[in-house]
Formats: sequence, structure tokens, C-alpha cells
Amino acid sequence: MTAELHVAALIPAAGMGTRLGEAVPKAFVEIDGVTLLELSADAARRSGVIDRIVVVAPAELSERAQALVPDAVVVAGGAERSDSVRAGLAAAGDAELILVHDAARALTPPELFATVVAALRDGARAVVPGVPVADTLKRVDPAGIVLDTPDRAELRAVQTPQGFRADVLREAHRSSGDATDDAGLVEALGIPVRVVPGDAMAFKVTTPFDLALARMITAQER
Repeated sequence: MTAELHVAALIPAAGMGTRLGEAVPKAFVEIDGVTLLELSADAARRSGVIDRIVVVAPAELSERAQALVPDAVVVAGGAERSDSVRAGLAAAGDAELILVHDAARALTPPELFATVVAALRDGARAVVPGVPVADTLKRVDPAGIVLDTPDRAELRAVQTPQGFRADVLREAHRSSGDATDDAGLVEALGIPVRVVPGDAMAFKVTTPFDLALARMITAQER
């Protein structure tokens, strides 16, 4: 890593994950005795391109998060996802490149972090991994009537880690708005966002089915 381009990985882990139906916030759900948070932080660590890990956790679980990821800077999250990202940005120090990675994408390969950072170092100001869309998609109105069928060749399902020049991400989050996708805030500034190939293993654990799939994959890899 070059000294002039320090990289911080922000891992928002403050979401409750109500669709998952577990008794603890999603990032603290376990797969084979290891939390999603630990798995995500470990992937960032093993990528070899991260200088600092910042975990944004629920205030009441900050001590737990610190114990799980002892080498991370842990800060309390906010009411919305963007509040949590802004809290993470405040703890990112002098990092010039920032990756934002959902703790729920716990099986993301370390190589994907390296791919995103390489694109940033190659000159991109914002980078997201994406995979081609396999299903036919329909755009519908509130009554459920199909409006049109987008050409799926032009579509990508976007994943994390999403990478940004630090100044770009800070500008994007300067307003008090909220977004589920940091790249969307950057796009609103008129800044091009580069898409690099994603990875099927970077799927998001959102539903009980996703959790069962992640546990099955992990068991097969043992």
C-alpha cells in the first residue's frame, strides 16, 4: 500500500434486520459461531489493502462490537443508514480512499475489496461492484400494472464494498438525506461511478433464506 493513499473500510452494523427475524441485530447473527460482523471485518483485513477498519454499531452494542473486532475503531450508529455512514466518516481519520461495506455481505471475498481499491487507485472517484441481472425485470405502477421491461443487458445488481475518494463521499453525505446506496448520493452530484465485476458470494443476508444459504455454503467449505 502506498503511504499517500490510506484506505479505510467502514462497516455499517447498526441495522436491526427485521426481515431476518432474528433476536439480535443482523450484524451480530452468527454463522457457525462467528458473527456476520466478524466475517465482514475479516474479509476486509485479509484483502491486504485496508489500513483502518471502522465499525458503526448500535450504541448499546458498541462494547460487544469492539470485543468482536478488536483492531477496529468502533463508533455508535445513527437512526438511519446514512447517519451511520456519516458517523463512520468522522472516525476515518486521514484516509484518502474509503470503502463502505455492508456487514450483511459476510461472505464477500477479500479479492473484491482489492479490486475496488485498484480501480480507485487507477483514477476512478467512485467504484461499485456489480453483477449482471439474471431475471427479467418489470417496472410497474402502484396498481401492479407493467409499465415497461428494461433491457437487462444494461442492468447490474450492485454490491459492496463500494469505494470512493474520501472527499467525494464526504461531499455526498454533507446533506442530511438518507440512502440505501452511497453511490446513489454520489451520482446525484454528477460524479461518474465506475462498475467493476462483482461476485456471487457478496450476496446480502437479508431474509431467513439468505441466512440458511450462507450457513450451508460455510458448512460445505469446512
